[in-house]
Amino acid sequence: MGRKRKNSPWRLRIAALAVLAAIIGGIWLWWDVNHWTPPEDLYPDQGVLAGARDGAVNFRTIRALGGSFAYLDASDGADGQDARFTRNFAAAREAKLQVGAVHAFDPCVMADGQSANFVTMVPRDPALLPPVIELTRLADHCEKRVSDAAVESELMTLINQIENHAGKAAILKIDPAFEDRYGLARQLERNLWLTRTRLQPDYAGRPWLLWTANEALRSEASEDPIRWVVVQP
Repeated sequence: MGRKRKNSPWRLRIAALAVLAAIIGGIWLWWDVNHWTPPEDLYPDQGVLAGARDGAVNFRTIRALGGSFAYLDASDGADGQDARFTRNFAAAREAKLQVGAVHAFDPCVMADGQSANFVTMVPRDPALLPPVIELTRLADHCEKRVSDAAVESELMTLINQIENHAGKAAILKIDPAFEDRYGLARQLERNLWLTRTRLQPDYAGRPWLLWTANEALRSEASEDPIRWVVVQP
């Protein structure tokens, strides 16, 4: 029988160093992704999207980090209301940030109830930023079948109603799955807000105005990750 070859100490050391390098590289990548924001020289106008899901956000710290605005989750469908909207609204204004409100569109519900919910939450104030309608949910799980044409029709009604209240054109915050299903980004002539951490989004097929550049930014502004947003210069 042949003698068993013993592992070289150098091979063991090289393997251990490779494992260590992989661990360090993974930690660095995690830290970089979770703390990354686009450079201010390319995107001078930056801010935050905040709601109850983001925990208690210190808006003065947001301003110290270079933020100039805060969009706040306000209403959801016909009866959902963000639990922190009133506090966030007052705190963001006190921190001298520009403030805007976001409504989450529910394709299963008629537009009238949704716009009434938004109006209840958001004051008519010309100083506010343009209203945002978030398009995330699909109609696949509605109790009654809702056609794609009905989704588009109710969305257009909602857009018009919210714009009448705000006195400004709405911005459409379209998620990839919603755009993939309904393909409305090119059909609706409104400014777009897209989402993709670290890499510029291109799924809408046309230029965007707002970009959620980091969906889970860790910072001094909150114990929980926050959503960091930039404006196309």
